[in-house]
Amino acid sequence: MNHITWADFQKIDIRVGTIVAVEKFPEARKPAFLLKVDLGDLGIKKSSAQITHLYRHKELLKKQVLCVVNFPPIQIGPHLSEVLITGFNNGKGEIVLAQPDKDFLVPNGSRLI
Repeated sequence: MNHITWADFQKIDIRVGTIVAVEKFPEARKPAFLLKVDLGDLGIKKSSAQITHLYRHKELLKKQVLCVVNFPPIQIGPHLSEVLITGFNNGKGEIVLAQPDKDFLVPNGSRLI
């Protein structure tokens, strides 16, 4: 394992946001959703997420997630992904979303400290 410093960790800007829109992403090479996430003062940002194995459209709406907001935007097919939604591989190649354990006790845009 490589160790990082506190200064290294502080460079990563992880914020909580609420998923406010979910669309199918048929152009993706691997099954994915296009998501819009409300990040409070940072606005609504778009992201592509390969989470279709464990999540359905309706259950994603209004779910809070943790997002890395200071990566540069990346073009994924015809769509621009502005944030990285974080998650964990469950050992089967499926992603489990990283999220606060108490719904809506954390305001959108709050930074992970």
